[in-house]
Amino acid sequence: MGIESRQDEILELLNVHERVEVEELARQFGVTLQTIRNDLRELSGRGLALRTRGGAIRVESASNREYAERRKLRGKEKEAMGILAASLIPDNCSVMLNIGTSTEQVARALASHHGLVVLSNNINIINSLIGTNSKELVLVGGAVRQSDGAIVGEDAVEFISRYKVDFAIVGASALDEDGAVLDYDAREVSVARAILRNSRTRILVCDRSKFDRTAPVRICDISELDYFITDRTPPARFVEAAQKGQTEILALDVVDQYYDE
Repeated sequence: MGIESRQDEILELLNVHERVEVEELARQFGVTLQTIRNDLRELSGRGLALRTRGGAIRVESASNREYAERRKLRGKEKEAMGILAASLIPDNCSVMLNIGTSTEQVARALASHHGLVVLSNNINIINSLIGTNSKELVLVGGAVRQSDGAIVGEDAVEFISRYKVDFAIVGASALDEDGAVLDYDAREVSVARAILRNSRTRILVCDRSKFDRTAPVRICDISELDYFITDRTPPARFVEAAQKGQTEILALDVVDQYYDE
């Protein structure tokens, strides 16, 4: 049985039973425990299941399905951006990531790194890294928002303030050409600011479509960040704002052209 067929059957079992166990699935499909763990990690990363100790449970809510659909938007670009962002992160360091489908792709690309201490207010990110070579996984404390696995609010901000990490990797909902990095939810913004404030190197990961959106709450300005990773070269005004702050822009279209030459 192929990987996709096995994962489809696991999803069918989840639809019937709401919960599956690693050992039972390994026996049923005649594969190793690690193979099943990899399957569940993949399904969790796609927002189709939620990892638990020894197994997984079904993701039911409409809002979860909506979040899973967001993962598919510009999926290839987000995957490539995730790989590029992960290339900036060395082994044996600490990194903190916030909620978002782009930051989840960075986490997936970090799965092959060794000795990382990873903190996140995104339960999906922590789930996706279980069983990897990470040294330690830390889930930010607080109430979990069931729509997307985010932990937001003042408890999360206070929790993050206890740490000082080497790298911050954040996403955003909208970008303004004047350099503003924006989001919709003030609670999410408070967490994103705390992550940036308690990090030594700050990385923003957003695709070019975020320039077509508006949001009311400012996370920061692009000049306050060290790197901006995106799929296509940003508008000229945004590039100018980044240059004033000595923020390095890494766009996939430019990076790919460099390696093709």
